[in-house]
Amino acid sequence: MQFVLKLLKNIIDAVGSLCSIIMILMVLNVFYDVVSRYFFNDVSIGMQELEWHLFAAMFMFGIGYTLKEDGHVRVDVFYDKMSENSQAIINILGAIFFALPITVLVLYYGSDYALEAFHMGEGSPDPGGLPYRWIVRSIIPFSSVFLLLCILYVTLKNILRLNTSSQSKQGEPS
Repeated sequence: MQFVLKLLKNIIDAVGSLCSIIMILMVLNVFYDVVSRYFFNDVSIGMQELEWHLFAAMFMFGIGYTLKEDGHVRVDVFYDKMSENSQAIINILGAIFFALPITVLVLYYGSDYALEAFHMGEGSPDPGGLPYRWIVRSIIPFSSVFLLLCILYVTLKNILRLNTSSQSKQGEPS
């Protein structure tokens, strides 16, 4: 199980680093857009669309990375006061009963959404906009698969946490 956890962690961390790069690219894109608009009175529809394409990628893949880093919002007033075992159980139940079903639904419907855009050859309706809208739409199913990997990681990590805790309690004298 340690090998699987380490492999998943490395994959998730690599995608998290990619999100950081995407964020930098997005900031540079916005900077370029603002400078060209206000100093040179030049507007690029393609660059404006690229902003929300980059934001979509960063946001959608960042969901899974944030799950792995235990950064999502919850009622920490209660959670922080619980034992490690209780926290691990809550994390497992939350991943399986809340995150997993919605991720599977988004993957199912998002795949059709992206595939339909690909088959139609959908592009931007705006003149000067970006072609191949299926690329940004394909972020939905790909990020859902990534989120499934993150859910698996969180679940396995917390199962290991429970097993380690129970094994250490068994070794303690009564």
